[in-house]
Amino acid sequence: MTASTTAALMPFDDVLAAYDPALGLEVHVELNTASKMFCGCPAVFGGEPNAGTCPTCLGLPGAMPVVNGKAVESAIRIGLALNCEIAEWCRFARKNYFYPDMPKNFQTSQYDEPIAFDGWMDVTVPTEGGGDETFRVEIERAHMEEDTGKSLHVGGATGRIHGADHSLVDYNRAGIPLIEIVTRPILGAGERAPEVAKAYVSQLRELIVALGVSEARMDQGNLRADVNLSLSPKGSGVLGTRTETKNVNSFRSVERAVRFEMQRHAAILSGGGSILQETRHWHEDTGITTSGREKSDAEDYRYFPEPDLVPVAPSREWVEELRGTLPENPTARRARLQAEWGFSDLEMRDTVGAGALGLVEETIAAGTTPQAARKWWLGELARRSNEDGVDLADLPITPADVARIQALVDDKTVNDKLARQVFEGVLAGEGTPDEVVEKRGLAVVSDDGALGAAVDNAIAANPDVAEKIRDGKVAAAGALIGAVMKEMRGQADAGRVRELILEKLA
Repeated sequence: MTASTTAALMPFDDVLAAYDPALGLEVHVELNTASKMFCGCPAVFGGEPNAGTCPTCLGLPGAMPVVNGKAVESAIRIGLALNCEIAEWCRFARKNYFYPDMPKNFQTSQYDEPIAFDGWMDVTVPTEGGGDETFRVEIERAHMEEDTGKSLHVGGATGRIHGADHSLVDYNRAGIPLIEIVTRPILGAGERAPEVAKAYVSQLRELIVALGVSEARMDQGNLRADVNLSLSPKGSGVLGTRTETKNVNSFRSVERAVRFEMQRHAAILSGGGSILQETRHWHEDTGITTSGREKSDAEDYRYFPEPDLVPVAPSREWVEELRGTLPENPTARRARLQAEWGFSDLEMRDTVGAGALGLVEETIAAGTTPQAARKWWLGELARRSNEDGVDLADLPITPADVARIQALVDDKTVNDKLARQVFEGVLAGEGTPDEVVEKRGLAVVSDDGALGAAVDNAIAANPDVAEKIRDGKVAAAGALIGAVMKEMRGQADAGRVRELILEKLA
C-alpha cells in the first residue's frame, strides 16, 4: 500500500499513542513591490491575462534579468524579523524543472546560498486552561525567488488538469518576487502538531503584514503554505518519510491538513504499508488530500549558479540600517496592548482571532474605551462581516466612525439599540454617524413632556402592573418601561423612563 492508495483514517488518539509527528512548513510570500523580481513589469494581482509581461519574464532569447533592489530589502527585513543571520554574500541559482506555467522552463531561485538563514520564531498556542503554550520554531532559511504563472484548466468538474478539455496559461504572475521561508523539522508537538502549524502560519502572516512587505492575503495567493508531515514510531527519534501538501490557503486548512495526513500516514503504516515521498493536493470542500506527483530531491533539480545575475552582497551598515526599521514584534505588541487594555487572555485571543486587533487599537486611539471598541467590532460588526462574507477591515466603516457612535451613546444622544441602527446606516453608505442620526431621526427623546405622556399611556393600559408597583414590587416596572420604549420607538433613555414611572406611582 502506498500513500496514493485510499486508506481508512486512524483515530487521532490512536495515532498519538503509536507515532511521533514531525512537521515542516514552507511558506511562500509574494512581495508587494511595484515591479517583478527581475524585470520592470508590474507586479499586480489580476489584470488582463498576459498583459503584464515582457521579453525577460517570458524568457525570450537575449533578455537579461536585473535584481529588484526593493525585493532584496524586503527579504533582509523578513530575515531580521525572524532572527536570522543575513548573508554577507549570496547568489541566485537556476532550478531546472518542467514548469508548464514558467516560460523559461526553470525558476530563478536560491539554493545553497540563501540571503537569510538560522533563525527562529516563538509560537504561542492556546491551552484549555486559558493560558498559552510556547513552541520555538526554528527557521532553516528564507530565500528569494520568483513566482510562476497561472494555469487555467478549462472543462471538467474539478478545475484540475484531469478531465479538462484544454488549458490556458496566464504569465502575469510569472516573475513576481517571492520569499520562501522554510522551517527545520518541528518535533515534540505531539497532539498539538495541527495547532502549532496553524499558529505558526497565522503569526508569520501577522509579522509579514506588520513589516509592510506583502498584503499576505491567502485568498489571493499572496501567502501560501506547503505542509510537510511525517510520522515515526513512538520514541524512535528517527524521522519518517514525508509528504508535502501543497498550497494550503487558510489557517484552518493548515490545521486540518496536518491532522488528516497524520491519520492517513498512521493508517498506512499500521497496515504494513509504506509512505511514498510525494506532493499532495488539499481539497477544501472535502477536507482530504490526494496524490499529486512523486516528490523530487534537490539533486533532481540540477541547481547551478545563475550566470546572468551578479551575487548579492548587502553591507553590514545597510543591514543594521534595515534592522532599525523593524516594527514592534507582533507577539510583544499583543502582550503590551493586553496589559494596557485590561483584556483577559480569552478576550485578547478572540480579538486577535477575529482580525480586529488593529481596528480596536485605532478605535481606542479615536477616543473610546477598550471594552467599548471591542464590544462593537466583535459584536455588531463581526456579525455583519460574517453575513456579508468579508473581512472586518473591508467593511465600509472606519474606527473613527465606531468611536463617534460610542460617543453618541456616552452623551445619551442614542442608546445601544439605536446605535445599532446608526451602524446600519453608516454601513449602507448613508453618511457619517451624526448624519445618519439626523436623517433617520434616531436621537433619544429627552423631553419629559413627551416621555410623561407615554408613561401615562402605559400606566393606563396596564393597571394591574401599576398596582404591583404601588405595592412595592418595583421589579414589575420592567413591563411598563418596555411599553414606553415601544411607543417611543426606542428613542428614550430607559433609566429616565423608570424614574418617571416610579414618580407617578409613588
